[in-house]
Amino acid sequence: MRARGAVAFATALVAVLLAGVWLGGHPSQLPGFLRDAFVAEPGGLSAEAAEQIERNYFRPVGEEELSNASLQGMVRELRRRHDDRYTEYFSPASLAAFNEQIEGRFSGIGISVVSVERGLRAERIFPGSPAAEAGISVGDTIVSVEGDSIAGLSSDEATRRIKGPEGTEVTIGVRDAESGKVRQVTLTRAEVRLPNVSSRVETVDGTKLGYVRLLAFSEGASEQLADAVRRVQRRGAEAIALDLRGNPGGLLQEAVLCASVFLPEGELVVTTESRSKGRRVYRAVGGNLPRRPLAVLIDGGTASAAEILAAALDSNGAVVVGGRSFGKGLFQEEVGLANGGALKLTVGEYFTPEGVNLARSKGIKPDVRAEDDPQTRADEEIRRALGILARRAES
Repeated sequence: MRARGAVAFATALVAVLLAGVWLGGHPSQLPGFLRDAFVAEPGGLSAEAAEQIERNYFRPVGEEELSNASLQGMVRELRRRHDDRYTEYFSPASLAAFNEQIEGRFSGIGISVVSVERGLRAERIFPGSPAAEAGISVGDTIVSVEGDSIAGLSSDEATRRIKGPEGTEVTIGVRDAESGKVRQVTLTRAEVRLPNVSSRVETVDGTKLGYVRLLAFSEGASEQLADAVRRVQRRGAEAIALDLRGNPGGLLQEAVLCASVFLPEGELVVTTESRSKGRRVYRAVGGNLPRRPLAVLIDGGTASAAEILAAALDSNGAVVVGGRSFGKGLFQEEVGLANGGALKLTVGEYFTPEGVNLARSKGIKPDVRAEDDPQTRADEEIRRALGILARRAES
C-alpha cells in the first residue's frame, strides 16, 4: 500500500502549511513548467486510484510523481471552481526557480541567454559577473559545459548544467560571435544580483527631470529604488517619473516600503482582507525622501504590488500616465510543504487607499492616456510624462 500512503501523506500536507511570504504577481509571469494534471478525489478514492496507477499503469510511475499530480489536481479544482488564476503548486524543483525570481539573485556566471541551435546565445552580460570578467560578450554562444556539447538540450537543462553553488568552478566552451572560434573558459560561480532598477536625468524645457524604472518587487527593491531616487535628486532632478510598465509585482512588503520612499510616515498604502488573516492596514513607515512632483507610468502589464504602489502614489497627488493597469485584486501567500515544495495560495483581497478592489474596477485608469509607438525610436509615453512633469515643476 505504498501508493495509498504516499497520496494520503500528500493530502495531509495541504492541511499542515507553514507560514510563508506575501506574494503578488502577474499570472503571465508564472513558470511555464506548471501543467494541469488529474483532479484528486476526496478520501480513499484518490488513494485507491493512485494504488491502481502505480501497480498497473503501462509505464512505471513513482510515488513522487503521483504526489505531485495529486497536489496539482487539488489546485486545478480550486482554480476552476473559484475562478482563481493565481493559486499554484510548486514541486521542490520548480520552487527553487520561482524563489530565484523573488529573491532577485542566483548563483551562476551572470549571463542572460536564449536557446539557439548550437547552444545558448548570450543576450545580456551582467556587470561585475564572472562572465563579464572573463570577457564573454553579447552574441557569443555557449556550446559546451565541462566538455559536453549542449546543442539540442532544452534551455532549462543547459542552464542547469551551468549554474551551481557559489565558489565552485565550471568550464564552458564559448563560440566567439565574430570569429566563430571556440575557446574553453573556466569560471568560478558567484552570486549574481538581477538588475532591477535603472535611472537617468533628462532636461526638458530647461528643467532637470529624473526617470526611474522599477522592474519587479523582489527582495531589496525598496532600497534600490531609494538609491536611484537619491541619485537623480543629487543630479538636480526637480521632478521624477517612476516607470512601472510591465512590472508584474512581487512582495507586498516591498510595495509598502517603496511607497514609503515617497510618502510621509503613517500615510495609508493598502488594506488587505482575508478569511484566515483578518483585516490588515499597511501604512508608510517613514524615512521618505524630499517631496518632488511625481508621475507614474503604467500599462496592462502593471500588476499586483506595482498596482498597489501606483494607487498609493495616485492617492497622494502623483499623475498617472499610460494605459489601464492589469487589475489584480487578490494576494497570495507562499506556504511550505514537507516535501520541499510549496503552495502559492490565494488567501485574500486588497484595497487601494480609496477602498477600491482593482480586480472589480478592472485596474487603475490613468489620469493621462498615452501609448508608445513601437515603430519609433522615441518612447512617447515617457515623453508625455516628462512634459507633464516639466510644467508641474515650473508652477
